[in-house]
Amino acid sequence: MNLAYLGDAVFELMVRESLVSGRLENVRSLFCKSKAYVRASAQSQSYFRIFDRLTPDEQLIARRGRNCKPSNKAKNASIAEYQHATGLEALFGYLYLSGKTERLKELFALCGPDEENSNEKQ
Repeated sequence: MNLAYLGDAVFELMVRESLVSGRLENVRSLFCKSKAYVRASAQSQSYFRIFDRLTPDEQLIARRGRNCKPSNKAKNASIAEYQHATGLEALFGYLYLSGKTERLKELFALCGPDEENSNEKQ
């Protein structure tokens, strides 16, 4: 699904931006922290965290992304986690293409990194 392909990049960019806006760290440290948020299992958890807060249209997009047949096998996640992560990515791709920047930020705040969560996920 093309929305998930784009949404994957949008989500990762938002994670990186959030991490870089904190205190200065070396690139390796930032990379390790960002991996904790962009892996399928973490995105799957985010999917469930925000799903009930989505509008009906957003839920439809997330479900459609989730239900897409995966084009490859997840390396470090179950099939279900991979599918839910794809649903989250599809939603982020949709919101980005729709120009709904504020909504993107609002949802990302519910599932993205912050200083408190960064320390928990290491």
